[in-house]
Amino acid sequence: MARIDLDLAHSYRPDPQQDSDYALLPLKMSFVDGGAYALLGPSGCGKTTMLNIISGLVQPSHGTVKFDDRDVTRASPQERNIAQVFQFPVIYDTMTVGENLAFPLKNRGVAPARIKERVGRIAEMLEMSGQLDMRASGLAADAKQKISLGRGLVREDVSAVLFDEPLTVIDPHLKWQLRRKLKQIHHELKLTLIYVTHDQVEALTFADQVVVMTRGRAVQVGSASDLFERPRHTFVGHFIGSPGMNFLPAQWDGRLLSVAGRPMPGVPALPGLGQAGEFTLGVRPEYVALAREGDVGALPATVTRLQDVGTYQLLTARVGEVLLKARLAPGTPVPGEGSTAWLAVVGPHTCFYKNEELIA
Repeated sequence: MARIDLDLAHSYRPDPQQDSDYALLPLKMSFVDGGAYALLGPSGCGKTTMLNIISGLVQPSHGTVKFDDRDVTRASPQERNIAQVFQFPVIYDTMTVGENLAFPLKNRGVAPARIKERVGRIAEMLEMSGQLDMRASGLAADAKQKISLGRGLVREDVSAVLFDEPLTVIDPHLKWQLRRKLKQIHHELKLTLIYVTHDQVEALTFADQVVVMTRGRAVQVGSASDLFERPRHTFVGHFIGSPGMNFLPAQWDGRLLSVAGRPMPGVPALPGLGQAGEFTLGVRPEYVALAREGDVGALPATVTRLQDVGTYQLLTARVGEVLLKARLAPGTPVPGEGSTAWLAVVGPHTCFYKNEELIA
């Protein structure tokens, strides 16, 4: 296992001139020894490029990669001692499950007794102990991917295990089981794990720290709570949560807050805004509440839709040109469509953004 330090940028073009020419914009980032991380973001944001740079499959066009302060920028994946699990199963169909799991250890000359012990332990963790003597070619896609996961985890001496959307081929009802297994394996083996996904549920349930990426930038690194409560970038607020954070145009003149063009007297001084002028107010649907006319921090909104989701009601209302969503408890009385509802949007969980960045 190793601490991994990145100080780099990468472009697939020979002479990048602007931000859009970069697959990864300049970044500095560290992955601590034994940590569980997820790289989360939409397709094309740079997360697989970062993973391949860490593994050595891609050399960064600028900067360095260090493992425990050792510069490995030009080292091969073998020299870095990396295990990588890809989106689709990479196994030997002619071998049995046990032979597939043992293969990385046999290649490194590990003693047969130790191989047997290690393969048995990983198979037990993946609930494949009863399939060790089965030929891999006869297994379903999800079982084959479990073998790929096991091959990545079977070595004890790896610097890190890298996962590139490994649950894509897994049936949805089995995904939660494998995520739980990976979490359990991480706690037991104390490996450094880095997991690429575009699925926020996978990222937030697997990783201790999530790296949220967009347009080649790592815009925030934090725990699930950090990303939900205090998104440092509007993209994080939008991408994390279901539905994502509400954003409303706002203005502060040092004394009075206006939201969506409506003055909101009585709102106390907002530390950090100073003379911010125009900015963006962000509030999650979970923290938007029904209020009464004239309540401090509340806005009038026109109800456009109410959906009963079972565990909550999702209210959609229009404030000026913006749609505002609120998650309300089941059975909460709500005015009918076309009626006016007062919604509290300013409170302890409200965030303020300038140029897409959180105002401290």
